[in-house]
Amino acid sequence: MKNKEIADIFNEIADLLEIKGENPFRIRAYRRASQNLEGLTKDVVSLSRDELLEIPGIGHDLAEKIEEYIKTEKVKSLEDIKKEIPEGLAALLSIPSLGPKTAKLLHEKLKVKNIAELEKLAREHKLIGLPGIKEKTEENILKGIGMLKRGKDRQPLGRVIPIASDIVNQLKKNAPLEKIEIAGSLRRMKDTVRDIDILATSKNPHDVMKAFMHLPHVKEVLMHGTTKSSIVTKEGIQADLRVIEDESFGAALAYFTGSKEHNIRLREMAVKKGLKLNEYGIFREKDNKKLGGKDENDVYKILGMQFIPPEMREDRGEIEAAQKDSLPRLIELGDIRGDLHVHTSQSDGSHTLEELIEAARQRGYEYIAITDHSKGLGVARGLNEERLMEEKKEVDALNKKLKGFRLLMGVEVDIRSDGKMDFDNEILSRMDIVVASIHSGFRQSKEQITKRLVSAMKNPYVSVIAHPTGRLIGERDPYEVDMEYILKVAQETGTAIEINAYPLRLDLNYIYAQKAKDLGVKLVISTDTHLVSQFAYMHYGVSIARRGWLEKRDVLNTLKYEQLMKALWRKRKRNFT
Repeated sequence: MKNKEIADIFNEIADLLEIKGENPFRIRAYRRASQNLEGLTKDVVSLSRDELLEIPGIGHDLAEKIEEYIKTEKVKSLEDIKKEIPEGLAALLSIPSLGPKTAKLLHEKLKVKNIAELEKLAREHKLIGLPGIKEKTEENILKGIGMLKRGKDRQPLGRVIPIASDIVNQLKKNAPLEKIEIAGSLRRMKDTVRDIDILATSKNPHDVMKAFMHLPHVKEVLMHGTTKSSIVTKEGIQADLRVIEDESFGAALAYFTGSKEHNIRLREMAVKKGLKLNEYGIFREKDNKKLGGKDENDVYKILGMQFIPPEMREDRGEIEAAQKDSLPRLIELGDIRGDLHVHTSQSDGSHTLEELIEAARQRGYEYIAITDHSKGLGVARGLNEERLMEEKKEVDALNKKLKGFRLLMGVEVDIRSDGKMDFDNEILSRMDIVVASIHSGFRQSKEQITKRLVSAMKNPYVSVIAHPTGRLIGERDPYEVDMEYILKVAQETGTAIEINAYPLRLDLNYIYAQKAKDLGVKLVISTDTHLVSQFAYMHYGVSIARRGWLEKRDVLNTLKYEQLMKALWRKRKRNFT
């Protein structure tokens, strides 16, 4: 999919225009188009001109640039702008958290030409003293450079799954396959992925490998064998394909899914039982008789335990639970009845209430919560009190007409730097749901950030804490926060914690999701939808929940509407009685 490539180009154009001091509305148009393209779940290559123009933020000029890139893999206007920017300055913009203004300052004052020079200067504390640059700024620059280096090794889950899925679909169309499955950390749904592992069975491996080598994704061939081949995709991700004997496919799938720690434990158990376990099957040690391996469940059944879902295979107690036949019944995508974090075109979303309702109904949802931003987030066109109440009137009017579907009137209220809510309690009390979140002051101390979140949770009207660690995978590290204490306060106050399903957030992570479950803290899985296509992100959030051992009963938006409303109002009652 070209979506990410073109989104990055539009973001780069916006950065360069900012350096040049161009019209802020033009800059904002490129950033909005970038965000919407990255959030698009359809491959932009497959869209007609009319369909491109239907994407919010894409007019004729940007549609032409998209078509230009698809045909030539270049955008002339970007190349022209680059010629006007000093050499090396554009490279600095790839560092997470280093904005265009700071990059320009570093280049002009210190003649920084590349990332290596900047890293050296930061380590030697030679940046301090420049306008706006303090010791903490240097630390953040070094963190950003470290993040950039890590990003070359691992990619966010949401960027890799579409590529891997498309490779599988292309092979299903063009190769003589019998079975094909994605394995590795991608199958376990880790939030970042190093490479793509694919297993297949076929009576004609030669033709399968030939089809693999000629996929449109291929940038470089690393190895071409009869049963194993490796390529590098145009996105820079290594993909390995193995053709396995059908009788060993299940054992191979278990082996190549991992994790390494999980597999070691399985092999240790096999040895204790006089068995041998590898990618070819499970064998009796004394006479090498093969006992199973065609089906993945063979491995677990012969070792005397329940089948363990791939998302749980991290050696975090799942083996012991499976031996006792006490694995949780993990939540499934079909358990979700609605989305509790949705933005409209009133703030920084792209659709009307009616368009969102139609898209949600098509997914089989019973409700969605409208949670536009509050007034403090000007960059997202946050609503003031008057606009919020106007939106509430519109929601109330629609609810009177709707049958079999409900809108929850809510708001994503900003938690200010001093811990106060962006709206007073009189306004918040009129909402069905209040989602509170941090959008500024990310560099405050751990104590300050934690205090802000605790202050929000102690507000009787705050229902949910959204994207609680503030991370953007590969772009921004989590802010410093005492999550152990946050979960304790969530338990005490009856505040739910969000698993934000947006692929670059996946926040809360699975480790804290499991700790929340253990404490009895309720969670919600929401997409933070700004485009109707982003409702499809829900499966990423569900995968994080499954990795955290969550069941249907742990997640509020698996409830029917009436039950959900009772659960949301329970906190208010508890704090006032």
